[in-house]
Amino acid sequence: MASTVSFSVESPHGPRTVSVAYERTGSGEPLLLLHGIGHHHQAWDPVVSILAVERDVIAVDLPGFGASPALPEGLSYDLATVAPLLGIFCATLGVDRPHVAGNSLGGLLALEMGRSKLARSVTALSPAGFWSERERIYAFGTLRAMRLAAESMPLPLIERLSRTAAGRTALTSTIYARPGRRSPQAAVSETLALREATGFHQTLAVGRDALFTDDVPGLPVTIAWGGRDRLLLRRQGIRAKHSIPGARLVRLPGCGHVPMNDDPALVARVILDTSR
Repeated sequence: MASTVSFSVESPHGPRTVSVAYERTGSGEPLLLLHGIGHHHQAWDPVVSILAVERDVIAVDLPGFGASPALPEGLSYDLATVAPLLGIFCATLGVDRPHVAGNSLGGLLALEMGRSKLARSVTALSPAGFWSERERIYAFGTLRAMRLAAESMPLPLIERLSRTAAGRTALTSTIYARPGRRSPQAAVSETLALREATGFHQTLAVGRDALFTDDVPGLPVTIAWGGRDRLLLRRQGIRAKHSIPGARLVRLPGCGHVPMNDDPALVARVILDTSR
């Protein structure tokens, strides 16, 4: 069952109250999980039970996604705003410098938290921010098309498609290499999450300038890339390794852009190895 916490952050127009929905389970050192654009914290469901054996797992809905409301007026969805905001969120929960694992947009945020000394280790799964301009335009165009498709489908059609492996492939094959493995309920809920994400367009707008070019020294960093990622091509992992020379670069064979569903055991092992 999701909980919600609210806290105050400074904006150019004075203090603003931000609310973040999250689920927390397990015990051990804290591990913050950050999903990608248009997704929600349930993207991590396939790996949470494995991680929770060794970690205090906190899976969040980023502001403007899932059950977290949009950011209040005066706050941007850019890295410079959202990464420190996640640090304040952790402090509000009494968590100091968690391990952080993120996918796509969440991977970029995880790296920024590591660079800003807000994380004790970082695992970035197909992180955004290592694209060429042509690759960025392709990825953003694909994401906009996915959003339009989700908006155009009535709920009964989404539910009908979710009941078969072929239908789940039609709904989710852009992000999963093995979409038939996704449960019907999950396929419906994440299609609705994409359709209803209030922060989607603002995040894409600020993402036009999002490039991660800094090193992340002084802590363990793993960059992991799905061998069958169709959204952010795996050659971007080589660029990430050049930017962060000390990072471990890991291939995730048979995995798509959101690898947690394609190979939960492998993804959990990569995260736990980094956070040890």
